[in-house]
Amino acid sequence: MFDPFTFNESQYAKGFEMTRKAGAEYVRIAVPWNEVAQSAPAVASDATDPSWSGYSWGWTDTRVQAAEAAGLTPYLQIGAPPGWVLAKGSTPKIALLRQFATALATHYDGNHGAPPVKIFQVWNEPNLSLDLSPVNPATYRSMVNAVAASVHAVDKRNIVVAGALDPFTNRAKHWHSVAPLAYMRALLCVSKGKHPHRTCRAQIHFDVWSHHPYTHGGPFAHAKLANDVSLGDLPKMEALLKAGKRLHRIVSSRPPQFWVTEFAWGTDPPRHKAAPVPLASRWTSESLYQMWRSGVTVVTWFVLEDQPKPSPYACGLYFYAKSLSHARAKPVRTAFRFPFVAYLRRSSVFVWGRDATSDKRLVTIERRVGIHGRWRTVARIRTNRYGIFEANVRLAASTRDWFRGTASGSGRSLAFSLTVPHPKRNYGPWGSS
Repeated sequence: MFDPFTFNESQYAKGFEMTRKAGAEYVRIAVPWNEVAQSAPAVASDATDPSWSGYSWGWTDTRVQAAEAAGLTPYLQIGAPPGWVLAKGSTPKIALLRQFATALATHYDGNHGAPPVKIFQVWNEPNLSLDLSPVNPATYRSMVNAVAASVHAVDKRNIVVAGALDPFTNRAKHWHSVAPLAYMRALLCVSKGKHPHRTCRAQIHFDVWSHHPYTHGGPFAHAKLANDVSLGDLPKMEALLKAGKRLHRIVSSRPPQFWVTEFAWGTDPPRHKAAPVPLASRWTSESLYQMWRSGVTVVTWFVLEDQPKPSPYACGLYFYAKSLSHARAKPVRTAFRFPFVAYLRRSSVFVWGRDATSDKRLVTIERRVGIHGRWRTVARIRTNRYGIFEANVRLAASTRDWFRGTASGSGRSLAFSLTVPHPKRNYGPWGSS
């Protein structure tokens, strides 16, 4: 879960509790560098020392402690540099970023009074000028390498997350974004084509590659432009990631993982022209399935609770309420907590899902004929150690049928129709006002 609004307010502890109950295991917490270090250190030894008097860790500490108390694993996203560290535009000086990353990782090494944190994300959407300007893959490569050198020196088991790319090309007058595949190829020094080759000698050090595959048109739709990456294009990004590793452009002690560190579907209500709630709920399960089959191992949802109008962010698992305690869950929450899909095959029904406990369980597959039929058990499937299950259930079925999964500790998934919906509109993630 990533919710910079709820987790930034007084209700953050309740928000973390609700996040865990919604089936999440990880929470992304932004670290505002300009809040942690409001003044410049006099010497480098101060900058790398987390106990330096110029550092203020209180805001981040309270969020990390609350997240871990709720049973969540926090990962910290570095960003929002103070003005005194900038080299050009919003780009930090590499040496100062390296020093701050050392202090951050040391502060959260478990030996300095703060809970241990092992995962560190380098920036948000660096291919977008709103987050990193000027947009330059070589500069971002230097930033990632600086953070990796620092946090791995503190503990070689620490995990560095790179990428977190905006999915679309944009050439607006006051801001722009570079197409994610083009940006990624330049960053990794990997060519285009079916048989990519090395284009430069530079290497980049990270353990996880991440992306934000917001999509228009449903969970299997492709982006309109060839180098943009929505859900249907994730296999192209996974292939490029594997090519970077194969060509030794990526340095990692383990095979780099593929994460989605931000994704969501807005809903109507409350957002006009967003996907209707029932459709967004189905699409949530299908999106998680699409990401899983594209090699993604961690998915971060944005956000926990809808933001009040006129904000476009009506993509929460809960409808907005003045108090989180009174927030009403959407069916999307069930789809996020216990995703389940079922697709009609020639002589079987393919089912996939992830139980809410994320461990080995027995999942019962139930079938209903029509809207008013009775639910009957048709199969039982054992999940793997991550709670994932898939199977082809051999039976004669039709588009009139509905399926669902049930499991101990998870309850029931949403009912999933074998009739594929054909929306009248090309719904995107945000809708319109």
